[in-house]
Amino acid sequence: MTLPLVFGANVDPTWRPAQEPLRRALDAEQLGFDLITVQDHPYQAAFYDTWTLLTYLAARTERITLVPTVAPLPLRPPAILAKSAASLDVLTGGRVQLGLGTGAFWDAIAAMDGPRRSPKEAVDALEEAIAVIRAMWSGQRSARVAGDYHQLAGIHPGPPPGPGLGIWLGAYGPRMLTLTGAKADGWLPSHAYLGLDKLAAASRRVDDAATEAGRDPAAIRKIYNIAGVIGDESGEPFGGSAQQWIDQLVTVVGDNAMNGFVFWPAADHDRQLRRFAEDVVPGVRAALAR
Repeated sequence: MTLPLVFGANVDPTWRPAQEPLRRALDAEQLGFDLITVQDHPYQAAFYDTWTLLTYLAARTERITLVPTVAPLPLRPPAILAKSAASLDVLTGGRVQLGLGTGAFWDAIAAMDGPRRSPKEAVDALEEAIAVIRAMWSGQRSARVAGDYHQLAGIHPGPPPGPGLGIWLGAYGPRMLTLTGAKADGWLPSHAYLGLDKLAAASRRVDDAATEAGRDPAAIRKIYNIAGVIGDESGEPFGGSAQQWIDQLVTVVGDNAMNGFVFWPAADHDRQLRRFAEDVVPGVRAALAR
């Protein structure tokens, strides 16, 4: 199985001005992007609640897929999160994916009455959460899951989502990468936290874990979040001319088995997003088709 290459645009959930996220989402859809990602940081005063915003954007768009990057598990109980994602999946006809993470900003999470967890506890809780979410999506009459952090005790799940709804993990450490390959449907690393010098090894770890679990590594959606500016010639990663961008992205696909990119313009958002959609994306697709 080979997944098609997809391209996305980041939409910040800022509420000043109030309609800015919608404007950017509509622009992304009009420019032909496949998906929109929205950061999920409930403790940020400048941000809307991401799930409320995703639902609003879903109602105002027609084609584009919406992804939280990534829902922080300590502030999003997995059973409720599973029901929210399944509901939005049904309502949109399959235009949502569940980006999920362990949580990272522990002081802010604790200030919002979330649990403070050690790195080991956070990954353990995430693994249990995946089991809870899968059970909530299973369509079975009564769901039960035992765990130290998350449990289900005979809940009647519903609505059942479509078969395309998946769990995409924001993963960097060895355990998280292994968990991604073994149990997740997608991987959402960012260049800012996982540079090109480490991407290939991380991607291989995901693939090896998938193979060990009896899964097809090529069926895992791997999307690289990239920030930069399209402009003058440059020797920096994700900088330079449109042709340099094309060459870099083609190399990332070939060398690292990535099958998607989300663009975060570092400046001049509207113009840069259009340049990426019109000058870079078609060039990458054409080069890979050759």
